[in-house]
Amino acid sequence: MLENTKNRTGLMTLQPNVCVFCGSGPGRNPAYVAGAHELGHIIAKSGIGLVYGGGSNGLMGEVARSVQASGGRVLGIIPEFLSAKERIFTEANELVVTATMHERKMTMFERSDGFIVLPGGMGTLEELAEMSTWAQLDRHKKPIILCNIENYWQPLLVLLKHMRDEYFIRPGLELKVEVTSTPKEAVARFIQHIEKKEPQPVPFKPVRQQM
Repeated sequence: MLENTKNRTGLMTLQPNVCVFCGSGPGRNPAYVAGAHELGHIIAKSGIGLVYGGGSNGLMGEVARSVQASGGRVLGIIPEFLSAKERIFTEANELVVTATMHERKMTMFERSDGFIVLPGGMGTLEELAEMSTWAQLDRHKKPIILCNIENYWQPLLVLLKHMRDEYFIRPGLELKVEVTSTPKEAVARFIQHIEKKEPQPVPFKPVRQQM
């Protein structure tokens, strides 16, 4: 289990947070909901906090409820206009209501140490694409882990290979996305990245001023 630690300067650093991108619906395959439940349990038992989109529906709600049921901490971030449509998860330990979708994504980025992507729709795909583009352009080094449950993301992986073959993803602009097949492996990869990096104190200025 990861715990609060002190870095070499003696400053207390916080437990790591992982941002989970996933669908606001359950999907057709029951394995998706089961995977979200398993992921939430492993996140909590590993001493990691959850950052996610703040809703109660679908995979989003499943992973949040699982984290809480396993004794973990949940931070939900949701734009005001979606609070009714996605049924805001009022049981979260902390809720942040934003004005826009962009502010939501930026806040999720600022409050997390990496990303795990479960099955989802266009919103999930857009979140994955934006975080991956920022990493391509060396705007961050946070891990991006695609959890390919039941090969859900296989068509995307085929498209990414096609982009490489056609040199739209080319040397110097490599796609920094890792692929796993299970939630257990995804969390293990996240922990490997966290343990490698030097602990950082909470910044005095918002990260958005540094982008």
